[in-house]
Amino acid sequence: MSNCMTEGGLDATVSAIRKIHEKRGKTGSAAPGYYVQTFGCQQNEADSERLAGLCRMMGYRRVDTPDEADLILVNTCAVREHAEKKALSIIGTYKHIREKNPDLLIGVGGCMVTQKHRADKLKMSYPYVSFTFDTGAIHRLPSLVHNALTSGARQFVISDEYGITEGIPLDRTAKHMAWLSVMYGCNNFCSYCIVPYVRGRERSRKPEDILEEARMLIADGAKDITLLGQNVNSYDGCGMDIAELMHRICALDGDFQLRFMTSHPKDASDRLIEAMATEEKIVGHFHLPVQSGSDPILKAMNRKYTAEQYLEKIEKLKKAVPDVSITSDIIVGFPGETEEDFEATMDMLRAVRYDMIFSFIYSPRTGTPAASMPNPVPHEVSTARFERMLALQNGISDERLSRFVGRKMRVLVEGVSKTDSGMLTGRAAPIRPIHFAGDTSLIGEFADVEITGTSAFSIEAKLI
Repeated sequence: MSNCMTEGGLDATVSAIRKIHEKRGKTGSAAPGYYVQTFGCQQNEADSERLAGLCRMMGYRRVDTPDEADLILVNTCAVREHAEKKALSIIGTYKHIREKNPDLLIGVGGCMVTQKHRADKLKMSYPYVSFTFDTGAIHRLPSLVHNALTSGARQFVISDEYGITEGIPLDRTAKHMAWLSVMYGCNNFCSYCIVPYVRGRERSRKPEDILEEARMLIADGAKDITLLGQNVNSYDGCGMDIAELMHRICALDGDFQLRFMTSHPKDASDRLIEAMATEEKIVGHFHLPVQSGSDPILKAMNRKYTAEQYLEKIEKLKKAVPDVSITSDIIVGFPGETEEDFEATMDMLRAVRYDMIFSFIYSPRTGTPAASMPNPVPHEVSTARFERMLALQNGISDERLSRFVGRKMRVLVEGVSKTDSGMLTGRAAPIRPIHFAGDTSLIGEFADVEITGTSAFSIEAKLI
């Protein structure tokens, strides 16, 4: 299913909202403020840019803190329980802001509220929340805001189906970096994962719509574009695969670099690897989640590949792109994981030699098959294994980083370093941020640097 944001109904709703602002004297510099709080993955970040675009369309202006806002939107995550609890805690603090400003609207969207039990909790326990909208209802934000402004009635939306809505405006905070969603949803049903239940089945955008958005982003100053999808390499747009789509994007005019995530090993095709090897604009970084190195655990996870098959993909990738940076996701303490299973994961780290891993202790998600699996691993055992794995990986990461010392490379200057205001931060194929001294006028531009050293969390360089 595909929708378009240019329908007359939307225009009428947006116009009505703007007229309400005008009647209240809230226009121009006095326009009502909006604040978007985002939790979770890059797809949520991309969704928040669309929420922000809709807010701007409705006559709201961006503000820096929730206390300044007339409309607060919380875009939530459901991948781990910690993320849900953090979001609920933040939403709880907004009660005091609402008490000071009774006209404040609070909307909660994203993956968490796609789960009915969470939407019901917000409805019953958070009476100051004006409305909720799930991942399939972002385009309905104007109608939800209009209803809240005119009737005050609360609404709680859970979509019956998931489609693709084109034409939602963007409000991007970093002009030189951009998210570009190419597909949504997931068909894999990994036994630990809530994503297929909160984002629906896989559906790919039309290639022409993606290419048009890519052109718009490049014209708007984007120099680092990341293609997004819950399983980005299963993209199938009218018969076009992700490799061909990347070739088409790379052929567009403009000085930019291209990234993609997240990939599933079963769909990491030879054509995708070939595209990485031949297209200069594609950054030499491949994020390929393995989750475990144990075949019994991979089977219990419903990952649809073996450790040997995964390693075969890695070998093909390294052969085609010899200097590629490889990262991965790993879960420790999955139900039934034995010491032998864990050691198989450690062997996987030694065999692949990842540049970096994103690792997690297993957290059961209500509604997933793994949540009811027998033989849970005691927390103290999972924690000890987690620490052992990090110790191993930290050594590997240090060794992998050292290969860059002395090299010259082209980096995109992202901004001022978060840890040293006198330094700039750049981005290239190495996973760690690259810090170097330079003028802030370089932000958003490419610069040539020489790598001079590495640390646990960053790379040091100097401008050439």
